[in-house]
Amino acid sequence: MTSRNQSPDDLAAEKALLRSEAARRRDHLHETIGDAGSQVARNFHENWSPPSGTVVSAFWPFRSELDLRPLLHRLHEAGQVIALPVVVAKRAPLLFRLWTPDTSLEVGGFGVSIPPESAPVVEPDWLLVPLLAFDDKGYRLGYGGGFYDRTLAALRARKSIFAIGVGYDDQQVGQVPRGPDDGRLDAIVTERRALILEH
Repeated sequence: MTSRNQSPDDLAAEKALLRSEAARRRDHLHETIGDAGSQVARNFHENWSPPSGTVVSAFWPFRSELDLRPLLHRLHEAGQVIALPVVVAKRAPLLFRLWTPDTSLEVGGFGVSIPPESAPVVEPDWLLVPLLAFDDKGYRLGYGGGFYDRTLAALRARKSIFAIGVGYDDQQVGQVPRGPDDGRLDAIVTERRALILEH
């Protein structure tokens, strides 16, 4: 359990240990379950229907992340504006560029597929957020760069947003180690269910 008096170094070490374990677990789930993007799309649409024109940020499949392309195509067909994240600098919030089914993606930092610089920059209202682990309080463990924590904080300072963590159901852990800068999600969607969290 995370202590309020835990030093930043101890917190970082605890996160690093869980991150390694969680990455192996997700790889195993991806190998055994296979991709479950269609089930995630079904569970999303059974619980949410963003208004037409809502800017929804997602992520292109990377490593053993769930493949959200079925959901992206359905949202695009329903009139939502789809965006993909771009890392612009260390310790900076993410930038989001427009994606459509006709967009030719490029390989960006960390080997992630991103829209080209010619794609317009948009600001998301809803965010689909990748993760290595999550808990029932809405905290997530990411890759360690802090990009989504800074992004969620920056967006929430300006407007109301809705952030949904996306992962395999068995990526849930008892408690994600967290510090004062770790932001909470509003919901989780997996191949089995949607978990809407109380704040």
